[in-house]
Amino acid sequence: MRTGLQAKHTRFRAYQLGCEGSSFSYFDGFRFTLIEARLNDVNRRTLQAELRACGVNKIGCLHITSWDADHCAEVDLEETLAKLNPAKIEYPGYPPHTETAEKCLGRILSFKERNPACVVQRVDPPYIKSLEPAESWGYHDIFYHPKYLSEDSNNNSTVKLFRTGCFNIASLGDVEDVGISSYLRNHRAFREEVDIMILAHHGADNGFTTSAFLRSVQPSVAIASSNYDSQFEHPKPEIRELLHKYQIPLYTTKTGDVVIVSVPPHTRRYKIVNLMADSEELSSTTELVTKKSEKLGHNLDTVRNIFTGRRPPFTSFGL
Repeated sequence: MRTGLQAKHTRFRAYQLGCEGSSFSYFDGFRFTLIEARLNDVNRRTLQAELRACGVNKIGCLHITSWDADHCAEVDLEETLAKLNPAKIEYPGYPPHTETAEKCLGRILSFKERNPACVVQRVDPPYIKSLEPAESWGYHDIFYHPKYLSEDSNNNSTVKLFRTGCFNIASLGDVEDVGISSYLRNHRAFREEVDIMILAHHGADNGFTTSAFLRSVQPSVAIASSNYDSQFEHPKPEIRELLHKYQIPLYTTKTGDVVIVSVPPHTRRYKIVNLMADSEELSSTTELVTKKSEKLGHNLDTVRNIFTGRRPPFTSFGL
């Protein structure tokens, strides 16, 4: 097991869509992951710009958290598969609950048939259970949910901690159950390692994002995917107030894309850039320090003691 700080040129982007829905990407210096299958006239250009900035022309992984159309739209998925040719697809582990969702699953399976080298993974409870225990303070992604399936499809969203890069991203899909919230904040890796948190369900006040959750996890930054004229007014005022209470900066895609990039030597610091709509003009910029740099910055013997002496009992990882 390789421990200690690693230089990881890392980029995250939250894309403005011009409509309801979510679109994000995470690049760890090697693999480009597109989070959610949304591609339209608004984010197509900026996604291509991000791929160029990362020096790649296709995506390593397409990660879809939910079958809802604002996360996985059939036409958008078709174009994503055809033009970006993902090497891996991680799709929701619960049965498609709409006709559109069934068509999306069909397109994924058809793509696999045409491209047998593509790894297609259904993220369901048996898959979560099959994964090996994860170590704290490392560079493996961690899957947390769904550990079980609920009657409420929102609570079957895939929850994953992306941490193969310099900074870590928590992707929560549309989860809204307080039990899932409690489960996550009681896991040491999640509680201590989240740098950037994508707000659950676009920042809805649905019972997940509680005072106890934010007090325990203390993400350095919160991200909300929200159109400037969203009918749902996400993130909700109650969530904004909680974030303000715990001094967690909030960035949204209402005015433009949010870009987060590691700062050379790509081991400790990252900066957040809020862009103006339809341009590369800066709205604001902020620089922060990654959480894991504090632990992994120690000498290797100390880091090994941290790993072996305080191992979390339940988390799982997947590459």
